Amino acid sequence: MPREIPPGDLDFSSLIRPGETLCWGQASAEPLTLTETLMAQRHDLGGVSVFAGIGWNTTTDPAHADVIRFTAYGGTGRTRLLHDAGVMDPLPVHYSQFETYLPQRVDVLFLQLAPGRRPGTYSFGLACEYLWPLIKSSRLVVAELNDRVPPTPALVEIAAEDIDVVVATSRPLQDPPLAAVTDTHRSIARLVAGLIPDGATLQVGLGAIPAAILDALDGHRHLGVHTGLYVDGFTRLVERGVIDNSRKPFDAGLSVAGLIAATAPTHRLCAETDLIALAPTSHTHALGNLGRIEGFTSINSAIEVDLTGQINAETAGQSYVGAVGGGPDFARGAALAPRGLPICALPAARRTREGALISAIVPQLSGPVSLSRADAGVIVTEFGVADLRGRTLSERARAMVAIAHPDLRDELERAARDQGLLRL
Repeated sequence: MPREIPPGDLDFSSLIRPGETLCWGQASAEPLTLTETLMAQRHDLGGVSVFAGIGWNTTTDPAHADVIRFTAYGGTGRTRLLHDAGVMDPLPVHYSQFETYLPQRVDVLFLQLAPGRRPGTYSFGLACEYLWPLIKSSRLVVAELNDRVPPTPALVEIAAEDIDVVVATSRPLQDPPLAAVTDTHRSIARLVAGLIPDGATLQVGLGAIPAAILDALDGHRHLGVHTGLYVDGFTRLVERGVIDNSRKPFDAGLSVAGLIAATAPTHRLCAETDLIALAPTSHTHALGNLGRIEGFTSINSAIEVDLTGQINAETAGQSYVGAVGGGPDFARGAALAPRGLPICALPAARRTREGALISAIVPQLSGPVSLSRADAGVIVTEFGVADLRGRTLSERARAMVAIAHPDLRDELERAARDQGLLRL
């Protein structure tokens, strides 16, 4: 049985060894009592490292890098502040590879859990994903048992012997930051909704565009969910009878996700029903699973896309604001699936504070290639749809210019000709 320690008696200098690397659940699954105590005691630990996911709390503050070394898979949420301050080293790997690389790096795991639905077990609550293999490989597993966390079912189960230390708490869960949905996002959403057939199984990313797309699916039927991230938009569609997961070849009747980043209505659905199930990344992101789902539809966004379909989903200027993440895994899975649909949706352009129009469709990426042009799927802006699958470079360039902002199309067409993309 795990050792029980009251929150006020936590002394991490007696539990964590100098030089060790820590990891914890991300977003609303962050065990705040543990992470806040860690930061308060950081000077007593002899120097440790942290692998961070999405951060919404001040625990991922550049000030804490005075004695903590930070690594992260991306710059989502407050984690980007670490990179902007020059104190975060990105780990640019596919989400599906975390189960291979993280167990080699992580010594101490912090979890936020709920009591399990069976005696002697714990529920992951809001995140399973890459945490599952770390439960088995970490030297020390410390669990914050928060009675506000919903006992969400999972495809895997945590036993009492998997946990070394339990800290009982009762504190509110973190809600996701509000994503401001604009008319541009709604225009994009209408186009994407028109591409999705009844019976499709969905994956979405975080942000305003996926939220707008889910809001545009009220007229659909028999949709399913197999995703890395579960958001409130899915719950609204469950409650309206749009999502029933009836057409999935496995996990029928279940919305399966690795991480839940949502608010009270979703938490109630997790606690009161068996309609949502958490799963490890080895299940949610596995190409072998994704390729079996007829109509699997991957919906993600990007910072910029070039004229041949290469996607930068990581950096804007010098700032690391996104991640490689699961986008490539899901895009490839959708490409393999029968009647699958790999979608990248983004506004065609943005305006600077000075009023200049900056295109998101570019002759050349200004940052890394997060998804190669060989994996290019369907690109959607508010001005149209460019299906790049199986198309030549010149066909792609013409299709991308056609969905660019009208004021920028001539400039992009000239650039395409200068690059030799429109010679034929």
